[in-house]
Amino acid sequence: MSKHQVWDKVWDRMARPLHRLSDAACRASKKGLHCDGGGLYLNVKESGARSWVFVWKKNQVRDGEIKPKRYEMGIGAYPAIRLSKARELASACREAVAEGRNPIAERKRDSSPTFGECVKLFLDSMEGQWRNDKHRAQWRMTLETYCATLADERVSVITTEHVLTCLSPIWKTKAETAARLRGRLERVLDYARVRGWRSGENPARWRGHLKSILPTRQPLDRGHHAAMPYQRVPAFVASLPDRQAVASRALEFLILTASRSAEVLGARWDEIDLNECLWTVPATRMKAGKVHRVPLSAKSMELLLPLGEGRISDFVFPGQKTNRPLSNMALAMLMRRMGMEKYTVHGFRSSFRDWAGDATQFPRELAEQALAHRVGDETERAYRRSDALDRRRQLMEAWSEFLFTS
Repeated sequence: MSKHQVWDKVWDRMARPLHRLSDAACRASKKGLHCDGGGLYLNVKESGARSWVFVWKKNQVRDGEIKPKRYEMGIGAYPAIRLSKARELASACREAVAEGRNPIAERKRDSSPTFGECVKLFLDSMEGQWRNDKHRAQWRMTLETYCATLADERVSVITTEHVLTCLSPIWKTKAETAARLRGRLERVLDYARVRGWRSGENPARWRGHLKSILPTRQPLDRGHHAAMPYQRVPAFVASLPDRQAVASRALEFLILTASRSAEVLGARWDEIDLNECLWTVPATRMKAGKVHRVPLSAKSMELLLPLGEGRISDFVFPGQKTNRPLSNMALAMLMRRMGMEKYTVHGFRSSFRDWAGDATQFPRELAEQALAHRVGDETERAYRRSDALDRRRQLMEAWSEFLFTS
């Protein structure tokens, strides 16, 4: 007899009186299903292991006909769950079924993690996709700061009202942050649905949902990073050696290589080939997600060699904490201390680009490659496999000469 046939047979006993079993009968029961009434059964296996099962049926339309579908839900092992306790649990299940609820779905919902726990699990699952620690920290910061009221809520019960509680206070005043927060909420709640902790529509979805509730944001006028005119950069660079802080060396290296802050601050010694005068930035730390080779000029090597001889960390520009990089704010704070806060660190890339375009004969494409920008359309990039390293080395040497001889 199949399992389903067995259940069909014992289901017919449901109408019989409740509480048919006793503790003595539970202990002495042989292999098989033993009905206590009302959908509660003691299941005894060949090994002698005993467990409680609640069984019920619900009519569903299948193939145009109304047919009963059987559901089974384990409610614990015997004798860890005593007979009296099993009856209490079965009574709660019968009440749920009578009200049209599904005890299995409710138990899964009640056992779902809190929103705070779900955020941590989601971030852990995305570990291999983050470009750097800063990206992960931004996700955690926005979700923890603006969704603090959700931290202890079960992720299964979060509704549109919960989402609006987080978004509404900042939707107009911090439009960009609010937009990112909404997208991150949607990702976390999608993750919860895939894990089986939620069902139904995502309450953080924009199209067809929040778009009908929240006003559409106006496009931001981002402007440009404030850049120091390239004619002034040599004088600024000349003042950096007077400052002995690691941040000064990092900023000088950033200017010499026309690199981004994250690339420089995360630079490790194993990325740098001192013999070949070459810095290879891995794809995981590049904005475009592609390996970028940076030819190091003679001045860049003069800066690195003393740091390499006395290295105390895996990072080229170590921070105060053991084997940790310099802080993300270190370079901006240095600019502020030097009275140059009206310019941005990122702006030095624009200074380099203006110099290459206005004061040299180097091709535009070469300068763009030096900045690790995408050059040309997809077809052109498909045929252009070389990164023009030798020609870029000439460009970076010319930039170095401009900085130190002007």
